[in-house]
Amino acid sequence: MTARLGAVLVALVAAAAALDWQQPGTAASAQELATLPKTNWLKNGGNFSNQNYSPLTKINRETVSRVKGVWRTHLEGSGLGVKYSGEAQPLVQDGVIYVVTGADDVFALSVTTGSILWTHKGGLPDAIPTVCCGWTSRGVALGDGKVYAGQLDGRLLALDQKSGEPVWSIQAERWQNGYTITAAPLYYNGMVIVGFAGGENGTRGRVKAFDAKDGRLLWTFYTIPGPGEIGHDTWPQNNDAWLHGGGTVWQTPAVDPELGLIYFTTGNPGPDFNGKIRAGDNLFSTSMVAIDAATGKYRWHFQQIHHDLWDYDGPSPVVLFDVTISGRVRKAAAEPNKAGWVYILDRTNGKPLIGIDEMPVPQEPRQATSKTQPIPRGDAFVPQSVDIAPEDFPLVNQGRIFTPFWKDAIVAKPGARGGANWPPSSYDPTTNLFYVCATDAANLFRGGEDDQPITPEGTRYLGSAFGGAPLPASGIFAALDMKTNRLVWQQRWKESCYSGSVTTAGGLVFTGRNDGRLTALNSSTGKRLWEFQTGAGMNAPVSVFEYEGEEYVVAYSAGSLFAGSPRGDSVWLFSVKGTLNEGEPSSTR
Repeated sequence: MTARLGAVLVALVAAAAALDWQQPGTAASAQELATLPKTNWLKNGGNFSNQNYSPLTKINRETVSRVKGVWRTHLEGSGLGVKYSGEAQPLVQDGVIYVVTGADDVFALSVTTGSILWTHKGGLPDAIPTVCCGWTSRGVALGDGKVYAGQLDGRLLALDQKSGEPVWSIQAERWQNGYTITAAPLYYNGMVIVGFAGGENGTRGRVKAFDAKDGRLLWTFYTIPGPGEIGHDTWPQNNDAWLHGGGTVWQTPAVDPELGLIYFTTGNPGPDFNGKIRAGDNLFSTSMVAIDAATGKYRWHFQQIHHDLWDYDGPSPVVLFDVTISGRVRKAAAEPNKAGWVYILDRTNGKPLIGIDEMPVPQEPRQATSKTQPIPRGDAFVPQSVDIAPEDFPLVNQGRIFTPFWKDAIVAKPGARGGANWPPSSYDPTTNLFYVCATDAANLFRGGEDDQPITPEGTRYLGSAFGGAPLPASGIFAALDMKTNRLVWQQRWKESCYSGSVTTAGGLVFTGRNDGRLTALNSSTGKRLWEFQTGAGMNAPVSVFEYEGEEYVVAYSAGSLFAGSPRGDSVWLFSVKGTLNEGEPSSTR
């Protein structure tokens, strides 16, 4: 076969695949997003509730040992550089897979063949100095016949779902002012809703909604309230710290269509490690917030950490579910954060469902520390103290959580990169088990400046610096019962857990490993039942769907900067009928 003829055949296959899939309808997509995903996986998290749960059962504890690769597609080398991270959950609709790389390049692939149907290049600048934590995108959104992507340069764009051609593109915020988009947008009811990262850059956190037809701004919700708004009195009234107060949003919101609310948690206040300049609780930083989806108006909040000094923000997505507590079915919203607890709230009003108690904590007047902190009843999923002092460092307060500090460094757990970071949790509605991917890591906390200036937007605004402690970090994967917030099982990994999970009615939890393995665990016990080497760090959650009667798992294997894992550019499709064997482990980091 000549090269020219081969190219023609590939093009014909791609065109045929493109003709097979249907134009999605807005009403059908909205209805499907409100239920458990089966033939499609239309949103980060699987559905509006962010449960990352599949009701499919053909791949189960008995059959998973037969799972192999159906095909492997390389994404043209996109996102292979050291600065990039591949953390996007693939979306699936009508036989087409959509995935975005750390370079903000968007790809559409055929489920049938793995061929690339179209590509849209992100066209990012070579340097964006306001990027915080690696060049990454955690997904796209689908709706109204379009693919929506947020970019690190602050742009939000809509692509035609069939061709990948731009429909509209707007500058949602400027990266020069410190704002980037790392989370997948949310498509809901004709709107595209997006949060902005950049809390370490002197920014004021915000969530915006845009018209899905043309990108017109519909509403803005500021996570740091201004004068006259609820919560503004939790910031100093004699300076403009609130204007640079952080509280940015790292995640795709959850939606309750019946209540008309969207839910998200926020990042730490700015500056991270100097509380002197921002006395008060600093709302709505490090909080779960519910706002009206139609208008962006505030409905309720629950602050997880008052006057956060430890970077204990909540980058992991909020998960919604109904659960029976004390004989009564309750509407719940839950999120695990870096402090190491799952916070379980009534999603109608923001009140704790199981109990969260305000408890006294150690004080440091120079940091304007909060007298109390909210402590959830139940179990922490990571250690919250240090058992033995590391060499050359005294152990203050046994390195317990909420130990305050000033300019002399202290060691404490969890660290700023410990607990639950951005990787999404999963929830099984049949067992009420909640699965958390976390890291057990200590931190060297040091901070505080007597005369710190309030910096302009786009300028680093930390009040100190991030510092890892001279202690090894390890991964924690845990299952908690949401009826009690108690651990059901917990396991330690030798490396950090930096992927996220999807659980299934087949009794499995799929989660990735930094060394390139995709694994399937017994959801009841945590026992590893299957693993497959993908060739690069498996640092993105998978998606599970059924197509033409066959159940598939799709995985994006590309590695991650913070995980220190090998880089790659592969999308793998798996099923029990697959024939491809494992890839070779990569040494590229």
